[in-house]
Amino acid sequence: MRRESSITDNTVTISSSTNIGPDVSLVSFRCPPVARNAKPGNFVNIKISPQNQPLLRRPFSIHYIDGDRVDIMAKSVGCGTSLLCGSPVGAELQVLGPLGNAFTYDDPHYQTALLVSGGIGSAPMRFLEKNIRAQGKKVRNIIGGRTRQDIRTEGLMDCMTATEDGSEGFKGTAIDLLRDRFDALCDSGSIRVFACGPNPMLKALAEFCRDHGVPCEVSLESVMGCGIGICYGCTVEVRNPGNSGTSTILLCREGPVLDAERLLF
Repeated sequence: MRRESSITDNTVTISSSTNIGPDVSLVSFRCPPVARNAKPGNFVNIKISPQNQPLLRRPFSIHYIDGDRVDIMAKSVGCGTSLLCGSPVGAELQVLGPLGNAFTYDDPHYQTALLVSGGIGSAPMRFLEKNIRAQGKKVRNIIGGRTRQDIRTEGLMDCMTATEDGSEGFKGTAIDLLRDRFDALCDSGSIRVFACGPNPMLKALAEFCRDHGVPCEVSLESVMGCGIGICYGCTVEVRNPGNSGTSTILLCREGPVLDAERLLF
């Protein structure tokens, strides 16, 4: 969990912007306060233009930290993200962060981390993988998409891929691939799963992990206009711990990382 005192609002300059796939860009900027305090699973909220349109900031998972450089992965799906993907080197952004909580990758009770991503859900995984490997644990990546153009493996190691049309890797979903390889994966020791991707994938993964007694954390996506719990734009209904009913949380404050057991779909 990030500390409130570690959150800063920073004017940064884009140092590089690289197209890495259809409508997907890797955008980098130097921001020492965010780089110094960020944990895997945190996000930043970015005001893309000094103009009033788009008015709200957009949330982006922190993809990687290298020194004081921060990388984010952005997919052009609307006016804000398309503007960011098209912003040139030298353009200024207003970046608030680090925000949200983090994956509990430092739990000692596992030997192998299984990182499951769907499409742009691989965005937080490079930073997470770096930190897990630094602890001497094994890391395997399962990355799924509809077609090979949806597969994003940049910077990741030991990747298994699945596409629904069979154009790359295993034919099926990421969860189909997990089912197929699960017994072999367990040979490497006890597993902990970390995931990010579309809600149907996360639901199927949560059910699989529950049935197999595997701990799993998922990073959810939502509209987050402020990122600090003021606008109430990111309410999500979840199970309470211990399955004692449900409650509504603000994902920007209690997430975006949640125990998969709390998911309701």
